[in-house]
Amino acid sequence: LQGLLDMMVAEEESLKDRLLKSIALCRKELDVLCRELQLDPFEAEEECTILQMEKNLRTRVEVMLKQKRDRKQELKTLQEQDRDLCDILCTTPFCIDSNAVPSLEDLDRYRRHLASLTVEKEQRREEFVSSKRQIILLMEELDHTPDTSFERDVVCEDEEAFCLSMDNIAALQNLLQQLEARRSVNEAVCTELRSRIVALWERLQVPLEERESSAVH
Repeated sequence: LQGLLDMMVAEEESLKDRLLKSIALCRKELDVLCRELQLDPFEAEEECTILQMEKNLRTRVEVMLKQKRDRKQELKTLQEQDRDLCDILCTTPFCIDSNAVPSLEDLDRYRRHLASLTVEKEQRREEFVSSKRQIILLMEELDHTPDTSFERDVVCEDEEAFCLSMDNIAALQNLLQQLEARRSVNEAVCTELRSRIVALWERLQVPLEERESSAVH
């Protein structure tokens, strides 16, 4: 009986040692996680048993590890969205440390930054589509074939593939203004020629029927 009791005591002391070591390891891990997650230090309940304290600390470590994984995963997702937007808008990526665990404030700022970029992208896309439509109509009216790489990109390229940089948007507006100016010049020339034709008709006393047959052109 004494041998059995001694064995039970040894087992309990061994369990106590394992629990104390686990508590120490959990405390160290929690300190690291609190720093990484930028949280206040975790305070364990001192009035509970060693077994309950070890369980509480282990559970807290698991919860904080999940928070760390979730934040890192969200950061990765946001950075992928950021790269896509930067490729389209030709802007610089959001400045954030990829190796560190982002704070909740960092993630919130990142989300708001991407929301702003998304709105900017939609505005530029609408401006591009509207300008492209006008440019195509003007080119058809002027019988103009796209002869530069930029003009071909505007008219022939897939709309989703067009880079919506500020330089490209400015070049797009410049192209539209050039085509509108050419049309205005052509219209002025046409008006002048029409006036000369009418004057010649009057001087030559061309019959009304002949004038009407030519007027359709």
